[in-house]
Amino acid sequence: MGNGDGRRKEVIAIIGGGISGLLACKYAISKGFDPIVFESESSIGGVWSKTIESTKLQTPKPLYQFSDFPWPDSVTEVFPDQHTVLEYIESYARHFDLVRHIQFNNKVLSLSYEGDGDSSTGEWMSNGKWNVTVQHTPTLSIKVYQVDYVVVCVGKFSQVPNIPEFPENKGPEAFEGKVIHSMDYSKMDSTTATDFVKGKHVAVVGFQKSGLDIAMESSTVNGIERPCTVIIRTPHWNVPDYFPWGFPMAKLYLNRFSELTVHKPGEGLLLYLIATILSPLRWGFSKFVESYIKHKLRLSKHGMVPDHSFLNELSACLISTVPQGFYDRVEEGRLKLKKAKSFGFTKQGIVLEGQAEPIKSDLVILATGFKGIDKLKHIFESPKYQQLIAGSDDSAAVPLYRECIHPQIPQLAIIGFSESIANLYTSEIRCRWLAELLDGKFKLPSVKMMEKDIAEWDKYKKRYSKKYYRKSCIGALHIWHNDQLCKDMGWNPKRKKGLWAEWFEPYGPMDYTGPI
Repeated sequence: MGNGDGRRKEVIAIIGGGISGLLACKYAISKGFDPIVFESESSIGGVWSKTIESTKLQTPKPLYQFSDFPWPDSVTEVFPDQHTVLEYIESYARHFDLVRHIQFNNKVLSLSYEGDGDSSTGEWMSNGKWNVTVQHTPTLSIKVYQVDYVVVCVGKFSQVPNIPEFPENKGPEAFEGKVIHSMDYSKMDSTTATDFVKGKHVAVVGFQKSGLDIAMESSTVNGIERPCTVIIRTPHWNVPDYFPWGFPMAKLYLNRFSELTVHKPGEGLLLYLIATILSPLRWGFSKFVESYIKHKLRLSKHGMVPDHSFLNELSACLISTVPQGFYDRVEEGRLKLKKAKSFGFTKQGIVLEGQAEPIKSDLVILATGFKGIDKLKHIFESPKYQQLIAGSDDSAAVPLYRECIHPQIPQLAIIGFSESIANLYTSEIRCRWLAELLDGKFKLPSVKMMEKDIAEWDKYKKRYSKKYYRKSCIGALHIWHNDQLCKDMGWNPKRKKGLWAEWFEPYGPMDYTGPI
């Protein structure tokens, strides 16, 4: 329904002013809504507004851009740095006049639903209302907004750090030095971070992107005199670049042909047989990339060859780019790699499982990730909704239909929590899908059908992501996922011109500029 000026009377609240929140806002506006965006910080950009100084884009630039707002020609780097990425996001928000919809320094404390809609009947589009309790952080004043729809875009890489559990008397309290989480390090500017690690024996726990970047920064500051120790529980197939043996990785994993080698959610007999027949090729692709990474980074020499396959890594969205020169610094002695399944603290530093001698440390930085599910579920007042969001131990982490909505939580969407190999690109098409749904262009199936679809995707995640399946990642099937969204919206899922291009050219954001 409209207000006579082209605007709709339904109110949409969007939680978070990161990439997904901005996209949700932009596409809601395109359908005549006047959304309110609640952002807890004083600026937009999400994780890009406060991250480690040396961090660069992990995805090649062509895969990480808005479909209707390409990177400017002045940005020539394939992997732009943090400041360049943030400038790009800010210019997008200015270009589409999104900032006027954002209420900065407004933290959403809780969500509660009131209404007579019974979501078990399949009525996601119900007649209830969401009460959004918001705190204005500078004044601590609290206000409750009543809205028709909520789009949660809080992401999973912030606010609630994942702190390892330690045996009694072996936690940080036993340590005479300082222990912080990478989240706190990321908030420091370059000068503060340099001064913080300077002259200290630093140990970094974790081997994903934050851990790699912090270790590099520490080794730059302290050199060989005070080498930085990196504690690694699980080695990963972190990539030196995206051209294994000179061949574009996108042509191995980001085209339709590559997805034929993978068993898909809801596949028919023909696709099942094709994936089964092509399984040796799937194995070959993975071994091809692994052989290059092992050679380029000299992983065998350093005892850092993972036990799992590259396909498992990709399917769990765990791919990180190794900072240039990382293993050179290991050989120089500026970085030391230590593998251990667990560790504890003593007065002097860290003690690894199976070792008596502690690693002398003055500062320990825990790059151990975040408890994204905890952050997400605790935004709901209802214990029932908290339980629905968390899922069960043997189900998907956050069981979402089309990776966007929970069938039993009416009038609410979650965008940007489920990952892909290029999150901006995936969030954009999901926001378009949600906007078309709210505009009445298509209807959702029954709860039973949606839950069946979720279960099929859960089966895929367990098969290919192995122990990491609860990370909510569509991994190596982003085209198959986008095809489903396109069909729902009435778009042609085949986006390229010509048979060869359709099957063998990589898919990216510019293939989804609009219906064709």
